[in-house]
Amino acid sequence: MQRRLIDMLYVDAMLLADEARGYFDETGRLERELLGPMARVSFSCESLKVTTRLMHVIAWLLTQRAVESGELPLRDALDPSRRLGPAPVSEPESIAAMPRHARQLIDSSVDLYRRVERLDQSQAQASAVTSPARSMLDRLALAF
Repeated sequence: MQRRLIDMLYVDAMLLADEARGYFDETGRLERELLGPMARVSFSCESLKVTTRLMHVIAWLLTQRAVESGELPLRDALDPSRRLGPAPVSEPESIAAMPRHARQLIDSSVDLYRRVERLDQSQAQASAVTSPARSMLDRLALAF
């Protein structure tokens, strides 16, 4: 994967994480208080879902950066434990009741997650198509 793409996505993820933190910790609190009791609970749950999506994305991107820099072998990055974690699902009805800025953050986190998810899936598919020579080298490496 190209370093520039990973770096660009990493910057996007960090900016979105900072914006989400600022909103849900400050402005969003005031907007949350104007909601009904169940909507306030949904608002809090959605803020956690945004954070979870972003942390999965950031962890995956950091793994890719470690591979690019040589700190982590590619075969370790392809281990299922290092793949992109599952994203929590947001209910459209809950999102519709959220303040505008909260909806934008939720949508942005879902969009970023889906972009990275496509990269993760394409990387996994590319690794599944291993040449016979690569397979033999991998078996030899494991034997020694």
